[in-house]
Amino acid sequence: MKIPFYQIDAFTNRMFSGNPAGICPLEDWLPDETMQAIAAENNLAETAFFIESGDHFELRWFTPTHEVDLCGHATLATAHLLINELEITDDAVHFETRSGRLSVRPVGDRLEMNFPAQPPEPWPPSAALDEAMGAQPQEVLGHVNCIAVYESESQVCALAPHMALVAALPYEGVIATAPGDTVDFVSRYFAPKFGIPEDPVTGSAHCELTPYWAKRLGKESLEARQISKRGGALSCRLRGERVLLWGQAVKYLEGVIEI
Repeated sequence: MKIPFYQIDAFTNRMFSGNPAGICPLEDWLPDETMQAIAAENNLAETAFFIESGDHFELRWFTPTHEVDLCGHATLATAHLLINELEITDDAVHFETRSGRLSVRPVGDRLEMNFPAQPPEPWPPSAALDEAMGAQPQEVLGHVNCIAVYESESQVCALAPHMALVAALPYEGVIATAPGDTVDFVSRYFAPKFGIPEDPVTGSAHCELTPYWAKRLGKESLEARQISKRGGALSCRLRGERVLLWGQAVKYLEGVIEI
């Protein structure tokens, strides 16, 4: 069996930055264990698989170790592929996922993603979190992930988490965030439990970060940067129970998987 394969750098306008996602267009679903094996072989933060279904696409995402409920960068990359490479001409691309319907539409030279907002709630301080991150945050919140809020961008940049300790925490992952020097806020995301020690750029994390920073800064529209080694830029807007995220993407690789 031959399966088309693409690798696209998301949340960037230049190759070798942003977050690389693998994408496999399918005619029918493969067995779950086969998709998980492909994702493990790719060893990217996420590999997306999709099939066309009437007026929408069914979309699933796999890390090297797990299927996940929501992934921003691989959704952006898939929409970029459909619009720019496979020439889908609809006003918007609609995906049915484990997190409900997600829509992506071109706006100028960027893509706008419509995702569910996930407002975080205050969580109690944790000595285990402090030890795992190597620095005590000012504030701890959470929804799907734990959000550790620090005082400055330089503090977040200097973090050197102990990955085994982070993986042992009772959270899917840890988002470290702080006010930005040149943007509204910055972040880093660590999810070793899912085979991702540090994710380069995490769209889904901004479903939690956007409501927090919108409330803290008193503004609905925000500019964000994920300050991993590869780095990536996002524009965010809180719109009721939804979060709008804007980003760009660049194709790196096109090939065929033979199984």
